[in-house]
Amino acid sequence: MTQRSGATPHPIPPAVQEAYGPGDLGSMSLFGGGFINFGYWQGIDLDRPLTEHDRITSQRAMYRHVLGALAPTEGLRVLEVGCGLGVGAAVALGEYGFAHVTGLDIHPQQLERAGRINADVLARRPEQLRFVPGAAEDMPFGDGEFDRLYSIEAAQHFRDLGAFAREVGRVLRPGGRVEVAGFFVPDADPARAGRLAELLDTFADGLDVAHTIPFLVGSLERAGLAGVRVTSIGASVWPGWDRWLAGMWEPGTWPRNFLRAYHEGSLDYFTVAAERPVA
Repeated sequence: MTQRSGATPHPIPPAVQEAYGPGDLGSMSLFGGGFINFGYWQGIDLDRPLTEHDRITSQRAMYRHVLGALAPTEGLRVLEVGCGLGVGAAVALGEYGFAHVTGLDIHPQQLERAGRINADVLARRPEQLRFVPGAAEDMPFGDGEFDRLYSIEAAQHFRDLGAFAREVGRVLRPGGRVEVAGFFVPDADPARAGRLAELLDTFADGLDVAHTIPFLVGSLERAGLAGVRVTSIGASVWPGWDRWLAGMWEPGTWPRNFLRAYHEGSLDYFTVAAERPVA
């Protein structure tokens, strides 16, 4: 399989540049363990004080929830879009039997950190793990290069969700499958984006984009993917995330509004699965 050479460099939005460059979001105590996601808290007791171990466990559980849905995985090639520090890619390689794992990220500083954090794995298994620069909307890979593709809590940063969907359809082989996990507007109500900007600073400053589930589903279908399945997992995300935030942020401060937006119906957390049909 030859690598596609025509991928065009994409500008990094300023808020994304700051958060994942000088801001080094993954080093913040909100996250921990090198993961950068809100966590999948099912099975964690939220009625007691939460520990850093609980937080890291919740983030690893998000990866396991998504990767488990891609089974079978043994001996296959997988791409993570928006790999960040590469800790989740290492989980994919170490626990799911993939023959090869590729992590793609647009931010050069994140990829540099991923190389440092995963230096031992890269040294021991260089033929099985790599980190590649590139945009979700214009991936530098050959057609049909991957058997599986996943993206965890990165799509809210993609500026062109339609282009991302087209690239997913292109780089997956026939019969290949995709699983996207992240927070989206659950319906097509045009007022949702303004409301999220009122509630949440990350939507107001441009770090996050208020993509809708109907648009994502339609984009995947227009890209030729089939069997699109949408599942809300908000009940396993938002209460735990808010419980963790409660140790750092007062009620009424903007990060605590994620749970409020969920209760209002303006935002939810979903997994979205699809497959490329066999010709």
